[in-house]
Amino acid sequence: MRRRVLFFLLLFFLLSSFIGGSVFSTYSLFMAEGPLQTQRNIYIPKGKSLKEIAKYLKREGVINSASIFSIGVRAHRKSGSIQSGEYIIPPKVSASFVMDILTKGQTVVRKITITEGLTSEEVVDFLNNEPTLEGKITDIPKEGALLPETYYYSLFDDRESVLNRMKDSMQTLLKDLWEKRDKNFPLKTLEEALTMASIVEKESSVDYERSFIASVFFNRIKKGMRLQSDPTVLFAIKRGEDKTKKRLYYKDLKYKSPYNTYLVYGLPPHPICNPSKASLEAVFHPEKTKYLYFVADGSGAHVFAKTLAEHNKNVLAWRKVRKNRKEMQRRFRARLKREAIPRPGPLSVYKKEKEDILLP
Repeated sequence: MRRRVLFFLLLFFLLSSFIGGSVFSTYSLFMAEGPLQTQRNIYIPKGKSLKEIAKYLKREGVINSASIFSIGVRAHRKSGSIQSGEYIIPPKVSASFVMDILTKGQTVVRKITITEGLTSEEVVDFLNNEPTLEGKITDIPKEGALLPETYYYSLFDDRESVLNRMKDSMQTLLKDLWEKRDKNFPLKTLEEALTMASIVEKESSVDYERSFIASVFFNRIKKGMRLQSDPTVLFAIKRGEDKTKKRLYYKDLKYKSPYNTYLVYGLPPHPICNPSKASLEAVFHPEKTKYLYFVADGSGAHVFAKTLAEHNKNVLAWRKVRKNRKEMQRRFRARLKREAIPRPGPLSVYKKEKEDILLP
């Protein structure tokens, strides 16, 4: 009887030692340094089981053992807490650390910036060609319906959902600006304000002068003058017969279209692009001026004038600037030819035919 008791005691001791050693060994492996040598991104899809996730992590070289990872996660009662998404995994982190990353849900936040002044078709093309988004956008939103801005998203978010956020952002901004518009605001509807902002957007990329450009157009409308905005002509031509057109010539000003403000009075039927917040604010709060004209000054900004005589002087000054540029280009070409220096790229060529003169 005594021998039997001693036997069971010895057996219990051996089993306890074995189990304890095994548990300690498993815990040590779970806490040990991982095999990953450099930081990398991983993506956990929705609906994956713990076993599938563990195998994926092992295959990607993030953990040493799929079984140790699974045991450790279950032991911490976190098998149902792993969240889908994209994660950044630092080098040499333990399986335990990987578990913490995946269960805290601190996924990678990506961003996409929509450039101001793009048409809705250009925005849709941009989103459809972004490889980190999913789905396909087939319907082109109305012109001016999207707010150019930086938007944040997660890997493989739906493209349509990002587009809808752009629409919502524009509607929210328009509502706020309309409620806070200047007293005696000359335009009757939000659509008209949006159309005016789209023209201002295409006329200048310099924030501080947008409100001055808006004042010019408002002043011209009050005096019964045509807006005579080059971007409206370019939009009309690209919308009608030549999507690749980038430059205007005097002959283009005769292009028949309701969007050509050299031919029609007032605003075009609809916006010609998606304007930025800065252009919208400039339209809702324009400067109080008597300016009726503006022309480029060669620095990216514009010179404004109250009379046609002043404007003509400014146009002549701009043409001199452009002429100097062409002379510099001519000299540069000559130097390239003389010294046989490889050309960095194509240079602009200006036509000089009577009816084909480049607009200032």
